[in-house]
Amino acid sequence: METFGERLKYLRQEKNIGQIQLAKELDVGKSIISLWEQGKCEPTLSKLIAIAKFFNVTLDYLAGLEN
Repeated sequence: METFGERLKYLRQEKNIGQIQLAKELDVGKSIISLWEQGKCEPTLSKLIAIAKFFNVTLDYLAGLEN
C-alpha cells in the first residue's frame, strides 16, 4: 500500500512541479515537502485540505482509503 508521502510525490511529479514550487503553493518550507514525502512527518488537517484542493483529489485518496 502506498504511503501518504508516496502519493504526494506521485501527484507532484504528475503535475510536473518541484518541491520548491509546491512549498510556495502551500505556504510551507521546501524541507517540509521533503519530510512529508519521506514519511518523517505529516501535514496538519488544514494543509491536507490545501493539498487535496491543489491536486483536485479527495482526502480519502491522500489517506490511502481509495485508489
